[in-house]
Amino acid sequence: MDLDLAQVRAFTAAAEELHFGRAAARLAISQQALSKRVARLEAALGARLLDRDAHGVGLTPAGRRFLEPARRLLVHGDRAVAAVACARRPLRIDVWGHLYAPMRTVARAVEGVPGLEVEPVPGRDLPSVAAAVLRGESDAGFGRVHPLPDGRDAGLAHRLVRLEPVDALLSTDHPLAGRDVLRPADLRAGVLRYPAAVDRLDFLTRFADRFGVDDRTGSTNLGLEHFVERVRTDPTCFSLLPADCPLPDLPVATDGRPGVRTVPLVDPTPLYAWSLVWREDDAQPHPGLERLLAAFGEEARRSRWLEYDPARDWLPGPDEDALGR
Repeated sequence: MDLDLAQVRAFTAAAEELHFGRAAARLAISQQALSKRVARLEAALGARLLDRDAHGVGLTPAGRRFLEPARRLLVHGDRAVAAVACARRPLRIDVWGHLYAPMRTVARAVEGVPGLEVEPVPGRDLPSVAAAVLRGESDAGFGRVHPLPDGRDAGLAHRLVRLEPVDALLSTDHPLAGRDVLRPADLRAGVLRYPAAVDRLDFLTRFADRFGVDDRTGSTNLGLEHFVERVRTDPTCFSLLPADCPLPDLPVATDGRPGVRTVPLVDPTPLYAWSLVWREDDAQPHPGLERLLAAFGEEARRSRWLEYDPARDWLPGPDEDALGR
């Protein structure tokens, strides 16, 4: 039988979202159209792929068997279309870690490649970006890479492109706010505030484990401005930000002080690792990917982005291993 790729795409979206409304929004079609496509696919295959009831959507045994081959089919279909496309499409990069302003680094590299068209797309986090890249929906991803549970990042290649020093973010009322520099050990008695759920930020967790910061508290990710305001109004806590990350404009205190400040960390200086990721087995990578990697390399040499001295700096173990590779 001949499979209709639009029907296969509707099924995979519903299977991944486990929600017809979200799947329809992802494909920019109506929920009714999505339901019809899935029903026609099931009729053609002679098997129910999805269970739908008042509790939600779930995969049947046949649906579970069909899902991975269906994903591969869509990837190859997209490659076939791309191979004969009349107009070159932009290089699509899913970017995550937005509180730390990753586009600062991407822009520096892209500006060094005249004529390179890039379509940056906001990604939710590393797991979602990894899934999009592995499915062929994106050409690359950019952010901080760390090992994912259950090997969900298997099949991805990545290259470190920037190591950025990290500062402590403090309320001006914090007892340590008047210091010119701080050691990570100075923060041991404080409360490390995460800009999202505690289990969502691998770098902060590794920092806290390494330097003995036992008190940790999560937040709802409502953007950098909201997060910095939380730090400003709580002199018992601190957080970490890459040194070049721009702070939002916040109301000043009654005495004219800005309310928050960043203090450089030394002995050692923590480094935040930015990486570009792509699918390792991609037989037809976007032609702009190699040019972008070369541009990152050139900017890293020019701006000394990859300088690391283990006697002076600190990197989490996986980042240090990646730098060695």
